[in-house]
Amino acid sequence: MNITTIVLIPGLWMTALCWEHWVRYYSDKGYRVVARSWPGMEGDVEQLRRDPSSFASVGLNDVVDHYEQIIRELESPPVIIGYGLSGLIAQVLLDRGWGAAGVAIASAPVNGIARLPLSMLKLAFSVLGNSFNSHRTTSLTPKQFHRAFTNSLTETESLDVFKRYIVPAPNRVLFQTAFANFTSHTASTVNFRNDSRAPLLLVAGGKDRVVPSSMVKANFDRYRESKADTDYKEFPDQTHFSLLRETKVADYALGSALCRSNGSKLTAVSNQTDTWSVQLSA
Repeated sequence: MNITTIVLIPGLWMTALCWEHWVRYYSDKGYRVVARSWPGMEGDVEQLRRDPSSFASVGLNDVVDHYEQIIRELESPPVIIGYGLSGLIAQVLLDRGWGAAGVAIASAPVNGIARLPLSMLKLAFSVLGNSFNSHRTTSLTPKQFHRAFTNSLTETESLDVFKRYIVPAPNRVLFQTAFANFTSHTASTVNFRNDSRAPLLLVAGGKDRVVPSSMVKANFDRYRESKADTDYKEFPDQTHFSLLRETKVADYALGSALCRSNGSKLTAVSNQTDTWSVQLSA
């Protein structure tokens, strides 16, 4: 299998712009990179902040189906890399039979993880406050973002990151993630014993305050009875956001995916922007 395409899926509160460093890094290596925002979230960050109505009612199923359709249109199975809540989406896509390999970075928990960490619940409820309308959106404040996502940066550095990347998130997705274990079958459900799915790598940051490494390990442990390849990697000094800035994380993620997909080195082809677009907002 000659893997030439990488699909990058952004997490909650972000658009495909969050992948700008990885897009450039992988493209320079000769890979075709597809980085698309969630449905309804195409466009400029400032525009999405002013008017989030185009994605206010989006749910997890909508997001999964959106990326499934993107992958269906590719000529060959890609490496699927999801960040944050989209680490969960990457796992669901692999369970559905898509992709040559998958990487879930600081993944939100799939259905069946017995106990959500207090940090995750506190973030969800502090963001939502009294806004329990599933057809609305809610944004992080700069203070919440700094405390949870960019805890290794100064306040000034964190504010610069916030201004560049952060957009509102659909409440419906927050509800579906926070209360997944109270429903027998949800969009976040995967078959942990699926022996035929593609290889999966779960990546954790040792200083992540959104998805602690213990949560990623718990996710990994649920796959132990599957014959499909599943690996865990922790970067002890990384926070939730810094995982997106490190080339060593990008290298490990792709290297693991390529090796596990068929056990041999694979050659990338030249990037062809006429057929493989990188859609990012400036």
